[in-house]
Formats: sequence, C-alpha cells, structure tokens
Amino acid sequence: MGNPTKLKLPQYLRDPEGTQPPLDSPGYGSTALRHPKQPLVLLPQKLTEITGPVLGPGRLGELDNDLTRQHAGEPQGQRIIVGGRLLDGDGRPVRNSLIEIWQANAGGRYRHNLDRWPSPVDPNFTGVGRALTDDEGRYEFTTIKPGAYPWKNHHNAWRPAHIHFSVFGSAFTQRLVTQMYFPDDPLFSQDPVFNSVPDEKARQRMISKFDFSRTLPEWALGFEFDIVLRGREGSVFEAEEEDDDE
Repeated sequence: MGNPTKLKLPQYLRDPEGTQPPLDSPGYGSTALRHPKQPLVLLPQKLTEITGPVLGPGRLGELDNDLTRQHAGEPQGQRIIVGGRLLDGDGRPVRNSLIEIWQANAGGRYRHNLDRWPSPVDPNFTGVGRALTDDEGRYEFTTIKPGAYPWKNHHNAWRPAHIHFSVFGSAFTQRLVTQMYFPDDPLFSQDPVFNSVPDEKARQRMISKFDFSRTLPEWALGFEFDIVLRGREGSVFEAEEEDDDE
C-alpha cells in the first residue's frame, strides 16, 4: 500500500504593505492602550479551525436584511439600499457567505447602553442586519443612512457616517471586519480611523459609490459597496483588537 494522501490545508496570506491600518495608530488614541507590545506570531491553521461552524440560511430571519421593517413603526431618516458583491482575490464570487452589518441611527447614535451622547434613540431602529451572498456573491441591505457622531478622540472629534461590515467564511477564524463610508463626506480629513490606512487607493476602497440603478423612485437611494477579500484590490479590514462600536 502507498502512503495515505496528506490533507493540504489552505494558507492565509499577509496583506500588501500599506493597505491595512497598523495596530498602533497614534492619531487613534485608544490603540495605544490595547495594541500588542510584542511582534505577532503567525500560527498555522489546523483542520478544526478552518471548518465549521456552518453559517447557513437557517440562521437568518425574514427581515434580517431590511433594517427599516424590524419594528412596528418606521425609523427616522433617509432610506438607503446598500448592495454589492463579495469577491475573492481573483474576482470570483464568494457564495453563501454570511455578511452582518451594524450602525448608528440617523442621529448618529448606537442602540447601546454605553452610547449616551444627547442624540435621540430611535425606538424603531436597532441598527443590526445580516444576509447571505447568492451564487454570484451578491448581497443587499435596506437601511437608514447613519449620522455622524462625536467620540472624544481629539478636540471636536466626529466620526464620518459609516456602516460596519462583518464577513464570515466557514469558521470563526475567517471573520473579517471593515467599515463602509459615503462619498464626499466632509469629515474624512480629520478622522484618524479612516486615515490610519496608509495607502490612498486602499482608503478609497472603503468609500461606497452612489448607485442610481439601485435607487428606487420615491423610496430609497442606492449605494454600491463591493468587498474583496485579498489581492491588490482587496478591501481594508480592521484588526481584531479594535472596538466594534467605533
């Protein structure tokens, strides 16, 4: 008998230099309190870490991708439709992948006990949604355009309007998190989170595009936001050490 076939595990490659934010970003004050003090160690992924759990259709509710219909009343603010494709580094669709979003409401306030700046909580908006990509890697959410909010990082600090995206593969170790911004936001120049990405082209990939073809008459504006997992056109993903609600 010959040698048994050895299972070849996929390799996780490092991102190109300058396309991801450093863990210690001086302009983003709280990173100094929590970034690693020692060099990171790249650990090999074993079979149990790259398989399961199964994140399939059974985990989705009927209204999970429509954040405007999850409560008895309608939320305040401008309705928007955000959609795009999830692609691998070669431009191929990533099918049946779970995408989650969370965001502030139209007044820039999260549905979170620790968010207490004086902007009203919207009782008809939780700000959380999820969807599965289809066979072409497409996803779509209907939601409310979030507002900017203050965050005390520096004098008169305001975060640009943004939506957090979480992308899951087939295992917890494959979770990636990024932020989607809106075109022509006047707060880009003073935001250390956005500007922590050294590469200008990579920063631009965090900004959605207005999509008139996705816009619905007398109902909602459309925005396109593709997420690319790897390669020269790869999206910018947050380090695990960063807070999810900032």
